[in-house]
Amino acid sequence: MLKLSTGLKNSLLGNATLKGTSLAYHDGGAGNDYITDSENRFLDAGFKVGDKITTTGSTTGSNDMSDVEILAVSAGKLEFATGTVQAEEAFNENTVLKSDNGGSLEELFKDGVLEIYSGSQPADADSGETGTKLVRITLNSGAFTPGSPDNGLEFEAPINGVIGKKSGDVWSGVGLADGTAGWFRLYDNKYHTGGNKAAVRLDGACGVGSGQLKLSSLTIKEGVTITIDSFDIDIRGAS
Repeated sequence: MLKLSTGLKNSLLGNATLKGTSLAYHDGGAGNDYITDSENRFLDAGFKVGDKITTTGSTTGSNDMSDVEILAVSAGKLEFATGTVQAEEAFNENTVLKSDNGGSLEELFKDGVLEIYSGSQPADADSGETGTKLVRITLNSGAFTPGSPDNGLEFEAPINGVIGKKSGDVWSGVGLADGTAGWFRLYDNKYHTGGNKAAVRLDGACGVGSGQLKLSSLTIKEGVTITIDSFDIDIRGAS
């Protein structure tokens, strides 16, 4: 079954928004400035690294932000560039924090990467990776660096509710280990691994004639290149 991470679902559904006096601005000095939430709601609300945040209605007007990039996020803390917070203070009842969290699947997975693992697909796409990583699929088997567009995978615009790999691109990778393909994970360009509710990614099963990633053979050999001829995302029936 195709499984979508919480971070992906939140991004597709729209912008993350929080308010309340449990939130507070903090000046990090020479380090990152940050906003805390004593109710630990940031991850569940869908805030993630790379999003742009805006705040309005602050008691100190100069604390209001516009399109400030999130550099790090945890359940109770959002970090961004030093020098952004002008005064330490709690949010008042009218202060609103909003993140530009939306985007299409095409945009969210632009310059991403796909990896194939052995074993059974995890319970959900928020869970950490299981099994052995057998191959990483990039553009023309090129080296992938998180945060860089080089050799990342790209999609065409959607047609009839489905998006597919960009026409003419070669999605391939060299086997990292011998094993039997069991499942795959498609990551966005930020490539967040491990258990992570904010990560943008999706999982599916591998199979020959079945599954979400259909392969000519499930056997992967170290040093041998495999190619993905087509890859379409249709979220009907996804969980």
